[in-house]
This record gives sequence, structure tokens and C-alpha cells, in this order.
Amino acid sequence: MSVGGDGVARRGWRLIMRSVRAHPLPHLIAMIGALGFVATTVGTAWLLGWVTDNVILADDAERTDPAVAAALVLGISVVSGISVLVRRWFLAMAELRTQRDWRRALLHRYLDLPMDFQRRRDPGVLLAHADSDVNTATMVLKPLAFAVSVVVLVVVTMAALFVAHPLLALIAAVVFPALAVISRIYTRMVEGPSAEVQRRVGEVSEVAHESFDGAVVVKTLGREPIEAERMRAASQRLRDERIRVGRMRAAFEPAIDALPTVGAIALLLVGAWLVGRGAATPGDLVLAATLFSLLAVPLFIVGFFLEEMPRSVVSLDRVDRVLEQPVPAPATGDQRLPEGPLEVQIDDLAVGYGSRLVLDGVSLRVRAGETVAVVGTTGSGKSTLLETVAGLNAPARGSIRLSGTDLGRIAADELHEAVALVFQEAFLFADSVVENVDLQRGSASPAVAASLAFAAAGDFVDALPDGAATVVGERGVTLSGGQRQRVALARALVGSPRLLMLDDATSAVDSVVESEILANLRRHLDTTVLVVAHRISTIELADRVAYLCGGKIVAAGTHDELLEIDDYRSLVSAYEQAAL
Repeated sequence: MSVGGDGVARRGWRLIMRSVRAHPLPHLIAMIGALGFVATTVGTAWLLGWVTDNVILADDAERTDPAVAAALVLGISVVSGISVLVRRWFLAMAELRTQRDWRRALLHRYLDLPMDFQRRRDPGVLLAHADSDVNTATMVLKPLAFAVSVVVLVVVTMAALFVAHPLLALIAAVVFPALAVISRIYTRMVEGPSAEVQRRVGEVSEVAHESFDGAVVVKTLGREPIEAERMRAASQRLRDERIRVGRMRAAFEPAIDALPTVGAIALLLVGAWLVGRGAATPGDLVLAATLFSLLAVPLFIVGFFLEEMPRSVVSLDRVDRVLEQPVPAPATGDQRLPEGPLEVQIDDLAVGYGSRLVLDGVSLRVRAGETVAVVGTTGSGKSTLLETVAGLNAPARGSIRLSGTDLGRIAADELHEAVALVFQEAFLFADSVVENVDLQRGSASPAVAASLAFAAAGDFVDALPDGAATVVGERGVTLSGGQRQRVALARALVGSPRLLMLDDATSAVDSVVESEILANLRRHLDTTVLVVAHRISTIELADRVAYLCGGKIVAAGTHDELLEIDDYRSLVSAYEQAAL
């Protein structure tokens, strides 16, 4: 990343052009409004000079009717107001549409990137990208049309001052470059601190997200003071960085504000001397002084534009680092899967997170309609195996075939329809139970009711205040852990998957309810089942068991057969002890 002022200017120009290319019409109309303001500003100054010479100081015989002068002043003021309205309205439109585009791009990139990307980043930072960074990146667009029009205004002003008298133009020729030099120094100094501010914003978002998301843990363990201290410390660091940037702005803004005023004072002194010598008329002096006074606010806006540019380009850099993340090639498969339960064939599968392989050389065949329990110690790769079969992880090596079709050749919609994965940590949306089950798939009410019944959730759902129409809290917080798991299981069952994978998805329900659920699946659902199991009852209900150890399938067979293996027998004994 460039840190120099020139680097900021180039990146700022690219930022602006991205918005202009995406939304040319609002930017064009805003620019027309800004140029209208330039025209009325110069017109106002000229008109005041003309009124001075031809109305105020003119002889009675040569004096223009004051009513005409008043009408002209009123007319040009109305046009100026309309120009300002057009500029602000359409520039705001361009800015908000640009924010919408960049947020959509971020959302789609978040959804398209593999799960490994989500695992390596804190949710608070991802939220900061979509909120604070996008808002700050477009701040430079707010004064864009005005800042560009001020450049035109400065050129016109220089010409008008030169016509009035070259000495007056010389004063402007000193003031305006001085402003450019000050702004250049500022952009060089403020970029690094601005980047640090945005990083600290992400830190605050991260702490807030963790504290709110883990509210139950925070309250049950009495961590409120600790979490408050974490937030205080993160906020303190953010405040310190913002104060650092604020001090820089405080040092430069007065200089930017003062220069036009100093120039106006010098102009009045020189202009009065020229009028006294007869080298300029009082109207010329009024014209020059008015132009300088009218330029004070626009030049302040230019200063704001230049001050915001470093913060904007730094924020867009953060957004672009996400948008530039390589996305796996979209699935181009168009193969359809046969009806009925699917066969799963895994050959020499290797899957890693970064440089670390979690699965290495996994081979397993699951026959169509078979129920296979995947058993292994914590960290052996059970969840990774199921996620990879569901297409959530990109294999480093090996292949997965469903009923003879390579996973990468299956059409995406077909895979989503045929394969369902239910996680141990059941996620529910802040919506009704029926919407959490259906997820806008258009399932008929009887199908939703049947899936709830298969998941042993029908009774407790009927007992809710509004039945299946009851709105659960965010992440389903108003339900118990076992209830959330059963609703999540019903969500997977409503689509009648041909391969159902349960990643310890019934761990929060008691063994009696779990047995009921598994019996319902065997009785009512014609599917192949892969289940990560930690209960003996679940393992014994499976047709076969795959024993996973160290990222490899070391044995597969019936539960009784695997009991001949010492490590497996020890693991099962540990499960039995935990259940007592």
C-alpha cells in the first residue's frame, strides 16, 4: 500500500471513477448543478460590482432603476438555490447507490468464499467492512461535485481578478497554491493514522459482537466487568487514534480556513490603494472582495474533500482486500442424481485448513440406504469430513462421488436438494418456527408438520404460544438447545434429502428422544445417513461404524466388529462412562 500523498491522490481518483462509472447520470446531474452554482456565484459577484458602479455610486441621470437591480439579485439567488438543491440531491443519490453496490458486492463475496475464509476472520471485522468501511469509503463523494466546481470557480475568479487588475490576480495566485501545498502535506501525514482508526473500529465491533453473542456465558460466569473492561480498552484505543487524527485536522483546518480570509484582507488593502490611484473602480474592488468572500466556504469544502480522501481510500482498501479474495471456480456441473438414497464413495480424501491437513487419505464407501456412524476422538476430522461431502470445503486431494457422479460435476441446485447437513450448533433465524423450517422453499404446511413430527418436535412446537407461527429470538435463543436442534433437523428433513448427514445434531436431546428420532428416520425417510455419534445408542442403531483417527479411517464395520480394536473399545467405554 502506498503511503505518500501522490499514492492517496491516485487511489482517491480510482475510487471516484469507480462510482462515476457505476452511476454516471446522478454524478453528471450533480456536476451540472455544481457548475450552475459556479455561474451564479460569479454572477452574484459581478452583479454586486455592477450595482456599486451603476446604482449606488452613479449620478442620478445615469443611475439604473434599483427595482431592476433588485430583480436581478433575486433571480440569480433563486437560480443559485436550485443549483445547490440539484447538486446535493443527485450527489447523495450517487453516494447511497455506491454504498449499496459495495455492500452487495461484499455480501456476495462473503457468501461465495469458502468456509476457511470465515473461520480465519472475526465476525466483528467482517461487520466493520460492510458498515463503517463502506460508509467512510464514500465520504469523499459527498463534496465531489462541489470540489470539482470550485476548481472551475478558481479559474474563473483568477480571470475576473486579472481583468479587474493583474495585481489582484497575483494575490489569488499566492493563496490558491498555498492551499494545495497544505492539503498535500496533510494527506501524506494522515493516511497511516486513518488506517489505524479503521482497524480499531473493527476491534470494537469484534468485542461488541462477542459480548452480545455470548450473553449467556457472560452472565452465567459473571464476566460483565471483564467484558465491560474489554470494551473500555478497545474504545480507548479507538478514541486515542481518532484524537490523533483530530489533532492533525485541528492543525490544518484553521490554515485552510484562514488563507482565503488573509487573502481577502490583502486584496482589500491593495484594492483600496488601486482605487485611490484610479487604477481600478470601486465596482472592481467589490467584485474582487465578493469573489474572495464567496470562495471561503467552497474552499473549505475542498479542504474537507482533501481531508476525507485519505480516510476514504484506506477504508476502500480494506473492502477491496475482501473483494480481491480468490473465489473458487463456480460449480459448472450439470449432472443430476438418481432418485432414491445415494451411495457415497470417498477415495484418498485430503482436506486442510491453511497448511495443516485435517483429513489425509480418507477412503470410505457408504451404500445407498445405509446408516453409517462416524466415530472418533475430538479433533479427528469428523465434522470436516461431513462438511466436505456437503461441498463446503475444497479437497486438497482425492475424490467424492455420489452414486457414481463426482461431487464437482453435480449441479449446485441438485446438490442442495439431495444433500442435507445438520450441525451440532443449531442456527435459527429470528423468525417463526415454520419459516425456520421452510426457509421460503414453498413447502406445504403438511410437509412442515410431518418434518417436525419426524424430528420429535411436533409436541413442543404445538405448545408454543402461537404454535408453529411463534417467532423465536435471534439464533433461536427463546428455545432450549434440544428444541433448537430438533427444529434444525426438521428444516433438513422437509426437503426429503437423499443423503442426510448429522454432525452430532442430537447431542442436546436425551437418549430416549434421540432413539425416537432415529427410529422415525428409518421408518419414514428413504435416505442414506451419515451420523457423527457420541452415544452408544446411536452407534448401535447404525448399520456400520467408521472409526476415524488422526485424519484417517482406520477401521469400518459393525459396532461389535470394531470392539476388537483396543483404541475403539477404549473410546466407546469413555462414551459409556460419560452417559452415566
